[in-house]
Amino acid sequence: MIEVKNLTKTYGNHDALCGVSFKIANGKIYGLLGPNGAGKSTTMNIMTGCLAPTSGTVRINGFDIYEQAIEAKRLIGYLPEQPPLYEDMTPEEYLMFVAEAKGVHPELAVRQVREVMGLTQITDMKDRLIRNLSKGCRQRVGIAQAMLGNPEVIILDEPTVGLDPKQLVEVREMIRKLGESRTVIVSSHILSEVSELCDELLVISRGKLIAQGTLEELEAMTGHTDTLHLTVRGDEEGVMEVLRSIVDVSDCKTSCSQDTVSVTLDIPRDKDVRDNIFFAMADRRYAVVAMEIEHKSLENVFLTLTEDASGERADEDDDNTDSGEEELA
Repeated sequence: MIEVKNLTKTYGNHDALCGVSFKIANGKIYGLLGPNGAGKSTTMNIMTGCLAPTSGTVRINGFDIYEQAIEAKRLIGYLPEQPPLYEDMTPEEYLMFVAEAKGVHPELAVRQVREVMGLTQITDMKDRLIRNLSKGCRQRVGIAQAMLGNPEVIILDEPTVGLDPKQLVEVREMIRKLGESRTVIVSSHILSEVSELCDELLVISRGKLIAQGTLEELEAMTGHTDTLHLTVRGDEEGVMEVLRSIVDVSDCKTSCSQDTVSVTLDIPRDKDVRDNIFFAMADRRYAVVAMEIEHKSLENVFLTLTEDASGERADEDDDNTDSGEEELA
């Protein structure tokens, strides 16, 4: 469906994108992840034909977004981070205007506008001025305009920013429904949201695509280990001797407080060693005060993937073209 190849965007001496390439198949919801300034919005703007790349190509169903712009753009619906709304219009007037701009036949436009208003649940506010609508309702109008023309691909840049919890749930459900009949690409800094919504994730850091796959595949890229947090009542030397007989403790972290020893270490994900540790400690008459396994969350995976060789986070870099993106929560 979508093929992005060697996409580069340069501003002076700054490379906002550096040879980004990926493919997106039909009928899935994709999440585009990246720290502030990573190049997410730049990528989306180029994919939709709103920004020209320095080099590289984007093809939608085989149509080049610049060489065959009309054919390619008919296949795309786009909601920028700031919805392109005319506040002096009502939602119905605005959507009719957008339908006309997209070249939808007048008779079909009336039917489509009614349909997208129903799908986004804004029919009851169709005659109110957009300036008087809440943030959530404006976002719905923005999603409705992206749906006009029945595009095969919907691209949404930070669609839930600034929404209250109720609106957040409603917009997420709307995106899920869109994904039942269309390919959807969602950019978000809310990692839990992306993990709930998306079938596949693309991670961008410092203008480069560093990973693509399902959450399980990305977890596998960061290693097959979980983290064990253990607190034992005993002496440090004895506790570590017991642990060394069961697991690799070469990279563990320890701290002591009065008569307890706290240990944090990585353990194999496919092997539960808690029983072995418990009974081995009991044999030495060391009381296990606490023992908990921490599975890697999407946040852990993301931070691991975006760490550079020096250990600095990619979100320390800024990209002027993505200055409107919020930092990862």
